[in-house]
Amino acid sequence: MLAAVVWRLGSNLADNLDARHMTFSFAFLRDRANFDIPFRIVDWKVGDPYSRALLVCTANTLLVSALGVVAATLIGLAVGVMRLSPNWLVRNTALVYVEVVRNTPQLVQVAFWYIGVLQAMPPLRQSITLPGGALLNIRGLYLPTLHWAPWAEQLWWLAAAMVAVTPFAWRYRRRDRPLGVWALLLPTAAVVGLMAGVTQVEAPALRGFNIAGGVQIPPELVALWAGLSMYSSAFIAEIVRGAIVAVAKGQREAALSLGLKPWQILAKVILPQALRIMVPPLTSQYLNLIKSSSLGAAIAYPELFSIFAGTVLNQTGRELETILILMVIFLSISLSTSAFMNWYNRRVSLVMR
Repeated sequence: MLAAVVWRLGSNLADNLDARHMTFSFAFLRDRANFDIPFRIVDWKVGDPYSRALLVCTANTLLVSALGVVAATLIGLAVGVMRLSPNWLVRNTALVYVEVVRNTPQLVQVAFWYIGVLQAMPPLRQSITLPGGALLNIRGLYLPTLHWAPWAEQLWWLAAAMVAVTPFAWRYRRRDRPLGVWALLLPTAAVVGLMAGVTQVEAPALRGFNIAGGVQIPPELVALWAGLSMYSSAFIAEIVRGAIVAVAKGQREAALSLGLKPWQILAKVILPQALRIMVPPLTSQYLNLIKSSSLGAAIAYPELFSIFAGTVLNQTGRELETILILMVIFLSISLSTSAFMNWYNRRVSLVMR
């Protein structure tokens, strides 16, 4: 049945393309792109092929999505715990946050951060100096630059290997084996090793009519990150609250009888059990956040939809091909995220014997 539907759609597509004297081809990906991408974490220059532009904007989408998932999880966890606080002020402050954020359109929140907050920052010469030498102004956030030694690439590979081995060492720790000590030492050693490869820290500084040195994080990225993170965190907070409430009260009473402190009960007894309930709905929120990264087109953040469904589509006229590429990429990202979260859900689920 599905094959018949696909065949019928393909047949209709071929007939319509023939009627308009159009061809279906992805050969345009080899053509040169005569536009610049203002922010990128992958090397790009005007004249690179459209396939390179696809890689650049995909990396930008993955960047803001990853940052959003991390920030939304941390904020949602904190607000969800605050929702159950015995303190009236803390509890109701969290309630107001959740109700205001989740009942406001997400696009409005992104625009608020971009226009109402970041565009109200001081001009370049009145930049706000932040701890660590960072500067904040209307052009964005400027962070210090780390200059690495020529041999630092080997340190990156070594640090990646340490991080990859850590989960296996953690399993040994849970079995009370001596190797488990490395579960705590390996991440620390990775960070210390990377810092050993830093030869110079260059802080941003105002020189003339511009800022020299440092890494610029544009306001478009910050606004989109803040909008996605805060909107998703309101829903995650309710997921956390519901999962904590779902844990049997007897667990808390048993922990109290053992003399554990409230923060110990939450961290060692309640949250580990609530995590099994949180993971499935968290997966849906993560997928929504990733797909909502396309809202960056509203504030000119160079992500997938903005660049490929905007600039590239207008220059090439390949509407069908560009939309299909976007669908395949977002589908691949979403399926990969779902597969990881399903794997993690199986890892933390309670096994009945």
